[in-house]
Amino acid sequence: MTDYDNTNTGALFRNDDKETEKHPDYRGSINVNGSEFWLSAWIKTSKKGAKYMALAVKPKADTAKPKQNIRHDLNDQVPF
Repeated sequence: MTDYDNTNTGALFRNDDKETEKHPDYRGSINVNGSEFWLSAWIKTSKKGAKYMALAVKPKADTAKPKQNIRHDLNDQVPF
């Protein structure tokens, strides 16, 4: 039995946890050339009344990175 190749495919699911208009109407993931991304979609209406989906893509690797506290040792002495 061979494994299914998910390359260049994705899926969106209705966001049942949506609490505000900023939360996406649909969420899911997509694979592009072997890289994994989170995919979000909002149902919008154009000025002419046409319905469309606005999309946002975010690399899954970004969400896995812990936030780093950057510490800089500053030397307040002026060299002149």
